[in-house]
Amino acid sequence: MKNTFGIIYSKPFYILIAIGIFFFLFLPLIIVSEFLFLEPFLAFSIYPETTLSFSLIVTLSFLSSLAVSMNIYRVKLIKETKKIGSSIVGTIVGASAGACSCGPIAFSIIATFGTAGSIVSSFLTIYEIPIRLTSIGILGIVIFVTSKSLSRECKVKF
Repeated sequence: MKNTFGIIYSKPFYILIAIGIFFFLFLPLIIVSEFLFLEPFLAFSIYPETTLSFSLIVTLSFLSSLAVSMNIYRVKLIKETKKIGSSIVGTIVGASAGACSCGPIAFSIIATFGTAGSIVSSFLTIYEIPIRLTSIGILGIVIFVTSKSLSRECKVKF
């Protein structure tokens, strides 16, 4: 598995994709989770009780960037959509499950959907950390399976 990462990330293209995807996920998540404030001035704050949530956001963004860039490498390598569908679906499910912070947008959800919006918003707020932990687990499995399939199915020589 270590050699698979070495082969994929020895090319600057995949490193740039991973960095871009990391920031594409990380910045909106910290803004929505109210760690980064843009108005009235730029401010960044982490309180001791929100340290776990922030570290889960960083981990989620990092694992998503690894999984997506590995799957892009895999798509370019084998070019058979039937074999790669499950790992891409797992990446999408894992990344979207972790992006569940509803702090500032909860009011618009409640206003739009009424009681159902209130129930969904409170569910996501209460179970935010377990949902993120589950999505990190899903992304870990996706990275492991993608790495194993690259070393076995694609016959990458180390």
